[in-house]
Amino acid sequence: MNRILLRGGRVIDPSAEHDEIADVLIEGERIAAVGRGLRADGAEVIEADGFWVTPGLIDLHCHLREPGQEYKEDIGSGGRAAAAGGFTAVACMANTHPVNDDPATTDFIIDRATHDSPARVYPVAAATKGLEGVVMTEMVALVEAGAAAFSDDGKTIMDGGVMRHVLEYSRLVDAVVITHAEDQTLVGGGVINEGAVSTRLGLRGNPPIAEVVHVARDLILAEFTGGQLHVAHVSTKGAVDLIRQAKDRGVNVTAEVAPHHLVLTDEATAEYNTNMKVAPPLRSEEDRDACRRGLVEGVIDAIATDHAPHAQHEKELEFSAAPPGMIGFETALAVVLDLVRSGELSPLELIRRLSTHPARILRRAGGSLAVGAPADVSVIDPARSWIYDVAKSYSKSRNSPWDGATLTGRAVATLVNGRLVYDVERGILI
Repeated sequence: MNRILLRGGRVIDPSAEHDEIADVLIEGERIAAVGRGLRADGAEVIEADGFWVTPGLIDLHCHLREPGQEYKEDIGSGGRAAAAGGFTAVACMANTHPVNDDPATTDFIIDRATHDSPARVYPVAAATKGLEGVVMTEMVALVEAGAAAFSDDGKTIMDGGVMRHVLEYSRLVDAVVITHAEDQTLVGGGVINEGAVSTRLGLRGNPPIAEVVHVARDLILAEFTGGQLHVAHVSTKGAVDLIRQAKDRGVNVTAEVAPHHLVLTDEATAEYNTNMKVAPPLRSEEDRDACRRGLVEGVIDAIATDHAPHAQHEKELEFSAAPPGMIGFETALAVVLDLVRSGELSPLELIRRLSTHPARILRRAGGSLAVGAPADVSVIDPARSWIYDVAKSYSKSRNSPWDGATLTGRAVATLVNGRLVYDVERGILI
């Protein structure tokens, strides 16, 4: 039986409110013991002094592009990039070609992940056929095939009646519905946050109310149906305020925020850098600060990368024509560690939002170092300074705004199912 001893690290386990120096023993695929001075004759020893030892990070929201757009990313390359970022599991959205709207496609993704990805992959199935927002998918069959959640991410379910039925059926299958909250009639072709920056750059604006109005509608529907709603990539103060009020009323809602919406504003687009073009767009300083407060206060439950690879030739277009999205697996941890350095979040609370909460939202194992839990573990050096070179990324795509940046904090080892799959010195190991 495979045995690994992680020795002398700062063990941070939000599921047990545990934060202290300890050892973690892994036997086979499970956590066997957590404590000080553990002995494990014959075990492979990983010295973790000075590092955090945490439950494996879990990304609620990413795009792996397979099937159909493997030139941007595939399940193997995305899984390797995720593992290098400390993620032991990722949930991939359904906007592939073909769309993941039937059990055969879900089964294909799971099969490819089993063979090609060092990280676990949880397929998120489409809520409606073809992401067209008209006809619901066969949610029962998709869950039976392994779908972890439902979403038309990348598009919006504009028909309130359809969204009502999706939320009602989510109760039947006990799976969360992830909403892409943008009222398309208000987005109106906007490519950047509507405000002073869009005016100065001469680019069509996407107003914050496009998100706020849609979040309001979906919260009302969630309250009416009792279905579990998860609001993806929150970017506005108005949305944070509405989610806070809904939680106070007892609405079954959770929410996520992307790293770029926690640290960047629309001023970052001033040079027309298409790697700064995302959907929803980078917002104002007021919106960014509200998202940070919402995360700290627990209004926003999780951090999700929204890793969205695009080929270089697609991003090397004028700003209005380039597709939205940036890659984020390998930089996310360093970016959000800013919240710990600023004193806004403790390490325990940051890992809660990167691991424990995502596992619970997806209803998947993980997010815990309890004895008997799956041995999915991230080993993190929060002080390591490094330069991110996107050309050396494990992702197939290069659309990162952090290329060449000096970052602080990095995953130094990632273990999935009891196997060491990534070591910062040796790279991906499987």
